[in-house]
Amino acid sequence: MDAMVTSAVGEDRHGSPAVRVLLVDDEALMRAGLRLMIDGAHGIEVIGEAADGAAALEQVRSLAPDVVLMDIRMPRMTGLESLRALGDEGAVARVVMLTAFDTDDFLLEALRAGAVSFLLKDSPPEEVVQAVLDAAAERPRFSPEVLSRLVRLASADSPGSPGDGSVSGGADGATPEVPPADSPAPAGITGREWEVALLVARGLPNPEIGETLYMSVATVKTHLGRLYHKLQVTNRVQLAIRVLELGS
Repeated sequence: MDAMVTSAVGEDRHGSPAVRVLLVDDEALMRAGLRLMIDGAHGIEVIGEAADGAAALEQVRSLAPDVVLMDIRMPRMTGLESLRALGDEGAVARVVMLTAFDTDDFLLEALRAGAVSFLLKDSPPEEVVQAVLDAAAERPRFSPEVLSRLVRLASADSPGSPGDGSVSGGADGATPEVPPADSPAPAGITGREWEVALLVARGLPNPEIGETLYMSVATVKTHLGRLYHKLQVTNRVQLAIRVLELGS
């Protein structure tokens, strides 16, 4: 088994709890690159590595990481299979799936299996760091590219979107674009709720939405709760799909 474990650090140099991360990828160079990007950044501590999903399960059991950065496609046990197994075991680690442009077939399944976020394998360091921090804080984060692909896949999926079976694609099969910021709110949605919805569709997490709209995170969550109820969705991807449909 190709795996390496490092000693965990409970706090960063400022005394705040460190975000403990496990790296899972069958390519040693990819793991090394991720380690260089995030280890020690903003209190992040890489506590271990694994080269496949089976090794990842063992590492999660023994190390109890806060966040797992895991490739979808690996030998012996794929990231998707490992993600499902972690869910069955009740693991509390938040899983950020590492994706490439040839793994679209797995994205929706990973979302259904409990992946909190998706990260392109060629993402810049600052995006990787932010994805880890957001995952640790239970904030889903989707890069615009990945969110667009998820929306396209969910719109084309039969019977529909992840988990609710009620989203259909456009007449020509194309993925609609996020409406502009000044687009009118649909019937039954307030202007402020629509502003929040548009930023969700652009992939922003709650803190950035709050900063952009000059509102507290608590207020953002209140608007999201109302949007979920009014639009009959249960997660951010479904909400993004609804926004794109309503604006098309």
